Amino acid sequence: MGFSEELANEALTATGGNSTIEATEWIFSQQERPKNNNLVCRGSSSSPKSCNTNVQIQPKLDRFFQCIPIVQQQQEKPEPGSPLSITPSNNNNKRSKLSHSNNDADKQPLSERMRPRNIKEVLGQDHLLSFLGDCSDRRLPSIVFWGPPGTGKTSIARAISLSSSLYHFISLSAVTAGVKDVREAVEEARKMQKTKMKKTVLFVDEVHRFNKPQQDSLLHVIEDGSIVFMGATTENPSFHLTTPLLSRCRIFTLNPLQPHTILSLLRRAADDPDTGLYTSVPQGKSTRVEEEAFNFISLHCDGDARVALNALEMSAIIASIKATRENGSSCLVTLDDVKEALQCKHISYDRDGDEHYNLISALHKSMRGSDADASIYWLARMLQGGEEPLYIARRLVRFASEDVGMADPNAIFQAIACYQACHFLGIPECNVNLAQCVSYLALAPKSVAVYEALKAALNVVKESGGQNEGVPLHLRNAPTKLMKDIGYGKDYIYPPHNPDSSSSQTYLPPSLQGYTFLNWPPNTSNL
Repeated sequence: MGFSEELANEALTATGGNSTIEATEWIFSQQERPKNNNLVCRGSSSSPKSCNTNVQIQPKLDRFFQCIPIVQQQQEKPEPGSPLSITPSNNNNKRSKLSHSNNDADKQPLSERMRPRNIKEVLGQDHLLSFLGDCSDRRLPSIVFWGPPGTGKTSIARAISLSSSLYHFISLSAVTAGVKDVREAVEEARKMQKTKMKKTVLFVDEVHRFNKPQQDSLLHVIEDGSIVFMGATTENPSFHLTTPLLSRCRIFTLNPLQPHTILSLLRRAADDPDTGLYTSVPQGKSTRVEEEAFNFISLHCDGDARVALNALEMSAIIASIKATRENGSSCLVTLDDVKEALQCKHISYDRDGDEHYNLISALHKSMRGSDADASIYWLARMLQGGEEPLYIARRLVRFASEDVGMADPNAIFQAIACYQACHFLGIPECNVNLAQCVSYLALAPKSVAVYEALKAALNVVKESGGQNEGVPLHLRNAPTKLMKDIGYGKDYIYPPHNPDSSSSQTYLPPSLQGYTFLNWPPNTSNL
């Protein structure tokens, strides 16, 4: 429940229709006056107007005013720069529509407006552009673009199709699309081929979100040439795309953009008068950006062009607000504005994706190589990216046995203590416990003797070495008389009473006698 629609419309009309807060104040101000009193409403003509004050008070007023349609009875001119204009209605009983003064392009974020319009405008990914530029005027292969966010996967796919008049571009998102959408796109592609002799590029963003049946629906239309398929994914295609789909596509790997490439993108956005930074600033203020601000963004976006452009846009808006308060006609984007917009350095990290496994691999290999500095660096990268500390601690417990092992038996106690500390303290306090354990393990002597011994024994078991014979009778337990009569435990020598029995008593199956699994003390080659 809220204010009646009639009263809400009257309040918005009285206050000019630009602010729900003013409309709310107007309603409350009328409540303090006698009922059915003729009142002159703000923003209306000078003739008296009766205002209904019989209302129910509702605390969530702003939500109510944003949801109801507005009838403009006596419209004032909107203030300059106001983003909202109200279309008058000839019939007071009909609902009017809201229209925005900005066009659709102005509503898009800067990163979307600055997408390249052809392949020549693409910056970065030079290892791909020569090949893709040559393809734009002839038959394109089906392609899967694989790379981190903000590296140009969607932009390159769109730029390729826009660079040639031979192609029609259809874009789908695997997050919301399904087999039905793919079929509709294929039908449209076939009609385009018949009527306009144009091939269709079907681009599927986040294609790894498609399940197996959805991916299989693409196979036939790729093979018969109905479409040229292009997909974009941030996940490893080897794990997330089916083998039949991969066999029909070229895999192009995109790398994080270098700082100098990000700088070029930012300067292009700042200099573009049509779709660049100028259109992001309220009231079209002329905008300049300090060189320090450019450099800071390029170094703190982690190679992600989308993050960089969005940070530049937010910085410009912050600078514009400050300039408006000071009645300035232009605004200057400073380093402080950028820092306020970014808050912290953007770090590319996915706790379930490739970067997750890449970083834990880097940490493991750095400790194995006894490089404590590199180990602490990769640990810091994981923690700053939001990795679960208990996951790191579990990997350290494994490392203590796999790579340190018998060379320092205390390493396993250090790792377990670290895990317990992480469990007790949590993040961020446990970060120093992790750093201590990582340093200890990196500097500890290393031995893989236990790891290699277990691996060799497992191979023997899997390959049925020794025919996986039964346990020798003298090693079997004999808790009953029947078992003793069969021979269980017969001739077993009890080592505590016979210290020299190790030379005369055997423990392996007969076929594996003399087989060595654990090489300890180790030779130099096993260290």
